Amino acid sequence: MSITTGDFRAKITASTLLDKKQRHEIITCLTAYDYAGARLVDEAGIDMALVGDSLGMVMLGYENTLPVTMQEMLHHTRAVRRGVKRAFLVADMPFASFHISQRDSLRNAARFIKDAGAEAVKIEGGEKRARLIARLVDAEIPVVGHIGLTPQSVHAMGGYKVQGKTLQAVEQLMHDALAVERAGACCIVLEGIPREVAAMITRELEVPTIGIGAGPECDGQVLVFHDLLGLTFAPPAKFVRRYADLGSVIANALLAFKDDVKTGGYPSDAESYHLPKETLSALETIAQRKRAVQV
Repeated sequence: MSITTGDFRAKITASTLLDKKQRHEIITCLTAYDYAGARLVDEAGIDMALVGDSLGMVMLGYENTLPVTMQEMLHHTRAVRRGVKRAFLVADMPFASFHISQRDSLRNAARFIKDAGAEAVKIEGGEKRARLIARLVDAEIPVVGHIGLTPQSVHAMGGYKVQGKTLQAVEQLMHDALAVERAGACCIVLEGIPREVAAMITRELEVPTIGIGAGPECDGQVLVFHDLLGLTFAPPAKFVRRYADLGSVIANALLAFKDDVKTGGYPSDAESYHLPKETLSALETIAQRKRAVQV
């Protein structure tokens, strides 16, 4: 199932990402939730594989990311770890896993590194998460920040709304970005903010920015795997570009399979296993003897 067309490049690390920013080389990032998806992402040469808590919606059918548990995130991170060799593997810390004490937050973050094989954890929030980020970095746990539209704050924000549209909000986003950087984050996701604001933050920061709905001036871009491939059932957000419509491809394949089975077209003789001639001949001889005895 390999899709790579060349040799794997060197393993991507947090230092690699910083080097890319300094060289003005764009960083690529996609979510991954299972072994097969991780293999495809990694072999395509994507720099970062993010086990996002968006798996709650695209893999588990939740309404939003809030119900996602530590166990679910660890389970999917382990699967992705088996499929990733080159990409920098980041795991989302789910809602309520880092909103409690620093001690419990540190323990939860460590499980992603020690038990699931992640190389960094992602934490939503700005200035108010700076102390926690610094504590995790001090414990040798790399952290990816996430500011702007933070899905775990959907209720507090009153829905999925673009952030940073007023002068005060722009100033707060800048404070958030600088606070997260100073705390030691290796890069920062900017989600759902105006292009101009993302450009300002990217110019100001020394660490890379990864945009999602934040315009092209970020140091890198991330999309949800299922959004990119047309495997979601809701209308896509404005920033989503669908590079394929695999939903339709899969649906047509399933319908064709159903029709072939119902009409007897599958499996064919060529798709069936056969007895060796000697065994088949012996069975026919036994059947003939049984018929002769019955007569």
